[in-house]
Amino acid sequence: MLRSRRAELVAELARLTEPPAEGASVAFGKRVGDGTTEAVERLATTAMARSLSGSIADIDRALHSLGEGSYGVCDTCGEQIPAARLEALPATTRCVRCAAA
Repeated sequence: MLRSRRAELVAELARLTEPPAEGASVAFGKRVGDGTTEAVERLATTAMARSLSGSIADIDRALHSLGEGSYGVCDTCGEQIPAARLEALPATTRCVRCAAA
C-alpha cells in the first residue's frame, strides 16, 4: 500500500512540476488583475508540490522502517504505534501522544 501511494504521489508531483508547454508564457501586467489568476495558481501549485514532497518523504521513512523491521514503533518514544493509527496513517512514524506534543 505504501509503495502504491508513493507512486501516485510521485506521478502527481511530476505533473505539477513539469515545465510549461513550449511556446507558453506567463506575463504579469502592471495593473491589478493582470496575471493575478496565474500568480495565485502558481502559489497554490508550489504549496501542493511542497506538501507532496513531504508526504513522499514520510512514505520513504516508513518503507525504510519496514525494511529494518522497526515499522510500527514510534520514532520518539519507542512504543508500539496502535494498529488503528497505522491503518489510518500508514506512513506515520510517531504515536498519537508524540505527534501531538
